[in-house]
Amino acid sequence: MRNSMKMMVLAFIAAGCCALYLFHDLNGSFDYALPRRAIKVIAMVITGFTIAYATVVFQTITHNRILTPSIMGLDALYLLLQTVIIFFLGSSHMIVVNKQANFLLSVVVMIVFALILYRFLFKKGGQSVYFLLLVGIIVGTFFSSISTFFQVLIDPNEFQIVQDRMFASFNNINSDLVWLALVMVAVVIVYAWRYVKYLDVLSLGREMAINLGVPYDSIVKQMLVIVAIFISISTALVGPITFFGLIVANLSYQFFKTYKHKVLISGAIVMSIIALVGGQWVVERVFTFSTTLSVIINFIGGVYFIYLLLKERKTA
Repeated sequence: MRNSMKMMVLAFIAAGCCALYLFHDLNGSFDYALPRRAIKVIAMVITGFTIAYATVVFQTITHNRILTPSIMGLDALYLLLQTVIIFFLGSSHMIVVNKQANFLLSVVVMIVFALILYRFLFKKGGQSVYFLLLVGIIVGTFFSSISTFFQVLIDPNEFQIVQDRMFASFNNINSDLVWLALVMVAVVIVYAWRYVKYLDVLSLGREMAINLGVPYDSIVKQMLVIVAIFISISTALVGPITFFGLIVANLSYQFFKTYKHKVLISGAIVMSIIALVGGQWVVERVFTFSTTLSVIINFIGGVYFIYLLLKERKTA
């Protein structure tokens, strides 16, 4: 009952943030400003939902609360893809100009990469999830190095476009992309939500989950694919946000103090909506677009990450 009240309070705050962002200082321009703001809010809800869900699930599978799905190298692959496209094809190419084509290409490439990685590592069976993480770190570093190499050689005018893709931004969201992402997320969540009941058992460890009758390897593989799909969608929609999932997931753990993943995931999603919508309102109204929300999130997330490392070190 206590967690239910907490969830209601958070939901009320999230609704208040959305209402504040939508209706503050409209000055009668409902026909123009309101639809544009509504698209931004929907994009932030999609981003918050996918990142929060993916991070909590990923941390449960890895049994580590200081890891995020970005460690798999998907963010680095996205930046590499955008850099290579602009370097070889130019900023005037259809794939760059047409945001729908760029979005679909980015999502497909990241999902295919994740599937190939999982297929290769789990082919012989018995591979540890930590081995998967190690390979993800190495591959992500490799992608980042190649991106840096091309960015040094690229034309300065072209690099400006690449630089815009390096940070998540909600300022110029394409409405067609939002509806496409919304449909994709809805389809995946219908399939994914039925596996949430297994997460409470998976959090006990591999041996305990197998003893309780859970098909551990099969569930982990499917959940990793779902994580990859969600991160791919959010990254292709707004850009990479490295530490955001780390923040909302750990705040949900500390705020609700429960093992039930339905509560933890729901709490992380609501907190992510509050952070994104409220943070974007601060960026637009307080900082007057002098910075981006992703810069603020990465700064706060970096400090919070250091705090978590120090906390884990003291309890170790």
